[in-house]
Amino acid sequence: MSSVHITINGHGVQEMEQGAPLLSVVHNMDINGHRPLAVRSNGQVQSLSLPVDTDIDVELITFEDEAGIEIYRHSTAHVLAQAVKRLWPEALLAIGPPIRDGFYYDIRMPEKLSDDDLPKIEKEMKKIAKEKYPIERVELSRTEALALFEQSGDVFKVALIRDLPEDEQLSCYKQGEFIDLCRGPHVPHTGYIRNFKLLKVAGAYWRGDEKNEMLTRIYGTSWDTKEALTAYCDRLKEAEKRDHRKLGAQLDIFSVQKDAGPGLIFWHPHGAAIRNAIEDYWRQEHLRRGWKMLYIPHIMQEHLWATSGHLENYADVMYGAMTVDDIDYRIKPMNCPGHILIYKSHIRSYRDLPLRWCELGTVYRYEKSGQLHGLLRVRGFTQDDAHVFCTEEQIVDELANVCELVDFMMRTFDLRYTVMLSTRPEKAIGDIDAWDKATDALKKAVEKMGWEYSIDEGGGAFYGPKLDFILIDALGREWQGPTVQADLNLPGRFNMEYIGPDGKPHVPLMIHRALLGSIERFVGVLIEHFAGKMPPWCAPVQVKILTVNESVVPYAKKIEHLLEYDLIRVETDYEADKIGKKIRTAQLEKVPFMLIVGDTEVAQKNVSVRHRTKGDIGIMSVSDFQKLCKETIDSKALD
Repeated sequence: MSSVHITINGHGVQEMEQGAPLLSVVHNMDINGHRPLAVRSNGQVQSLSLPVDTDIDVELITFEDEAGIEIYRHSTAHVLAQAVKRLWPEALLAIGPPIRDGFYYDIRMPEKLSDDDLPKIEKEMKKIAKEKYPIERVELSRTEALALFEQSGDVFKVALIRDLPEDEQLSCYKQGEFIDLCRGPHVPHTGYIRNFKLLKVAGAYWRGDEKNEMLTRIYGTSWDTKEALTAYCDRLKEAEKRDHRKLGAQLDIFSVQKDAGPGLIFWHPHGAAIRNAIEDYWRQEHLRRGWKMLYIPHIMQEHLWATSGHLENYADVMYGAMTVDDIDYRIKPMNCPGHILIYKSHIRSYRDLPLRWCELGTVYRYEKSGQLHGLLRVRGFTQDDAHVFCTEEQIVDELANVCELVDFMMRTFDLRYTVMLSTRPEKAIGDIDAWDKATDALKKAVEKMGWEYSIDEGGGAFYGPKLDFILIDALGREWQGPTVQADLNLPGRFNMEYIGPDGKPHVPLMIHRALLGSIERFVGVLIEHFAGKMPPWCAPVQVKILTVNESVVPYAKKIEHLLEYDLIRVETDYEADKIGKKIRTAQLEKVPFMLIVGDTEVAQKNVSVRHRTKGDIGIMSVSDFQKLCKETIDSKALD
């Protein structure tokens, strides 16, 4: 039998029998504590089960590689599907992709599933893993694939096949009695799938279209080590404790009112206090940097949205037209056209530029009901929107200035971030040259900041490329954060001009920018990031006065009024409960400072001060406490 030579990156040359699978050579290898899951050869990811007939160079793929993670989790999804089919043979499979931190499978179930069914499915999955079924690729013609799944009644697989190009090579993967339509690749056998957990049962429309039938979606996660799985599950438990919807109700921050409609946020006094503190800080920092504030209407004539391109590219998320005096209007989904109209209200000179304008502008966008999620996904929200109008010579410096402000604000909130440059999407307005210039300006601004960045091909807005800042919270989770967009298209569409040094009209460039994104989503992220324990400067209640008995109430009220006059947010607990219970209640409310007032404090004209994390920090005069409190607030200390 002839042999072939396998050159493995970092592991030298291995000789093996011709026609044998790569698995026979690499199955015992250990790469930084991880086993090989697949290989990359000539840029293609391939299964370890494929036979090797010629000499090749390969790079081993492990769970440290994004491709390895996808393969492992996709294979786990197949094990899940096999387990479900064993337990419910009438179940019909739809799709089961890997996703961030896990996988899911959409299934038409013969009966309603709940989270209580997950342990039973997990048990069957463990059996399948223990049986170490080889996961084998089977290539089929279109006719063969259709015949296979039509015979088994798998209507969703048949629909997927019919949507594929006529000449596309189809493949299935088989493990034991189970076979599924799939491009692959997969791990060599089911025994690789050891560390997994099913998380929840949810509903999902077939192909994400609410006009289609609702399927059962089973979510799960899988990791290549038991330790990694345990750590992830611990993070999930912590994330559940931090859920902003749960804390929002517990801390009386916000609500969504059934009578008003989904996706519309009602800010309670505590939530309004958080929001006002953040917005006041936002305004101060902009004014310090020379920005000017704007306000624009909530509705504008529909023809503006046709000019901007929103009706053509964004109509599916815009709320319907209303007719006033025989003229059609739209509720604004964005603020850009309004700011442009203010620009056009005067003749502008190059000496006026750059113009930096910002607004906390409320906008409305339609989101499907199944996508709404507390403060994070809503239908009405306030954007901290801003636009810079400048010359071509100014745009890189202006973009860099915006980036500096992003960094400043995110550091205040203790949020790390990564930067991604999102380029021209398929559905875009404007010519390629304008897009190239705008993209190049963004690159130069990021490089001027000395930042590393990744590229999201095709991820830009329809009118221009953008920088997306992905926020990283205390649990290492990622959130969509600030965006900065360079736009060489809208100014031309709106016939914007400035008079240049040559006395001739020129078209300005435009920067779109949101530092916080939306106030709603940003507050939701902060609640989860800080586990509800907001920094003192933006905590809804900064001080809580706890009275020991009724006789000290007049003194406590005097302190309350002094703090209120100093613009310190304060509440007083006058209830007849024991002081220990009052302290525990204030701790649960995550109040930064507690002032205990008893007979001794009244007699000595002072207060006993507790801090939510440091505990008892001593007895001090009211004026000294005011000074301590104001210093903590003014410094924007995290705690």
